Amino acid sequence: MSARVLVVDDILPNLKLLEARLTAEYFEVLTATNGAQALKICARGECDIVLLDVMMPGLNGFEVCRQLKQDPATSHIPVVMVTALDQASDRVAGLEAGADDFLTKPVDEIALLARVHSLARLRLVLDELRSRAMRSAKLGVDDPFAKAAADNGADGRILLVDDRRSSAEAIEAALRGDHDVELRADPREALLEAAVGDYDLFIVSLGLTSYDGLRLCSQIRSIDATRHIPTLAIAEAEDRGRILRGLDLGLNDFLLRPIDRNELIARVRTQIRRKRYADCLRQNVEASIEMAAVDPLTGLNNRRSLDVCLADLVDQAGRDSRPLSLMILDIDRFKAVNDSYGHEAGDRILNGFAARVKSLIRGVDLFFRLSGDEFVVVMPDARIEQGAKIAERVRSGVAADQFRLAAERSAIGVTVSVGVAQSADDAYPELLRRADKALYRSKQNGRNRISLDAGQSPAEPFAGLKAIKVF
Repeated sequence: MSARVLVVDDILPNLKLLEARLTAEYFEVLTATNGAQALKICARGECDIVLLDVMMPGLNGFEVCRQLKQDPATSHIPVVMVTALDQASDRVAGLEAGADDFLTKPVDEIALLARVHSLARLRLVLDELRSRAMRSAKLGVDDPFAKAAADNGADGRILLVDDRRSSAEAIEAALRGDHDVELRADPREALLEAAVGDYDLFIVSLGLTSYDGLRLCSQIRSIDATRHIPTLAIAEAEDRGRILRGLDLGLNDFLLRPIDRNELIARVRTQIRRKRYADCLRQNVEASIEMAAVDPLTGLNNRRSLDVCLADLVDQAGRDSRPLSLMILDIDRFKAVNDSYGHEAGDRILNGFAARVKSLIRGVDLFFRLSGDEFVVVMPDARIEQGAKIAERVRSGVAADQFRLAAERSAIGVTVSVGVAQSADDAYPELLRRADKALYRSKQNGRNRISLDAGQSPAEPFAGLKAIKVF
């Protein structure tokens, strides 16, 4: 997997060495010799990952990282500190500045490539989410980036899997107060819990006595319910090979024993913050999808949703030889309501109409707003006769009671004309056309009535039923 990697170091031999190693793996490499250059390159969106030296003149690596992470436009860019500093306090300082990981000089080539490949996969996912979120922002959805970048990673729900009691208690004690930690010693039980729990992070010991901890991490990544939840591994110093393998399998981060309490806290916060950033973008994408499919006034699915849904339903009904009926409803003389009482009153009528019809149709029926004052109800497993009964129930129910325009105004009554058609081995546009033709016949014959089109016979008016039983 390729990516654009920015290498930042004021020492030219270090810069050239990292550039050569990454170029040999087919990464596109950019270079900068100071923090100011790095910030400009990132601001222009020219890199996917930053390898950042800590000890530089002017802006040091900590400050560059802090500025990148504080800017919503660059906060999503993974930053790896490359430093000769190897104290836990230095790693904590970098993590608190927003760094995603550390590489200690002299840089181990295998560790470098494993970490860069891992972060490139993460960036690919985030880029897709950000791209969709940008498009959704144009539809009027709130700007997702500032909100996503503002989370501080506190108050997380963590599942800790460790069968060494002393180790588990130490980790739990370090995180208690900032997070809700649930401990599981049995990895199989933990896997079941992970699939149904709402967690922000998994912490897994690779030294489980009765189970391969790396396999557990892999299983967590393969389950739909948990694949987006980050995993932090706890490992021994001699587990280096397994850690690198874990990064290839999707492991997000790791800590070596003996665990430094402050570094644990900082890495946990970083992972939870990153997870919530991605969650926020996903929620934004879902909101934009809903906006594209849902009518904002009535809350019903719109014409775009109808086209997708009805095509599938008609095809399925044909394959299974099951009946499917559809009705189109049009509020009679609705333009006169808008002209006499104003569009605000008209919106109230549409809202009230949608709510009333929804209460009159079956639970399995699908209700859409087609456009303006036209609506569609799709009735699965309903032949034309049953569709007519449901339509009559709607028609009489709408006419039975008035709609209130506003608290200070009187109510008015409206009626609805309906056209009903049954699917007859035709494509959904034809079914919609036949129902619309039946609706037009209802309008022609005086409104406030139902007309039927069973597919083969011409549309004919439906006189209505006095006793209606809707199945």
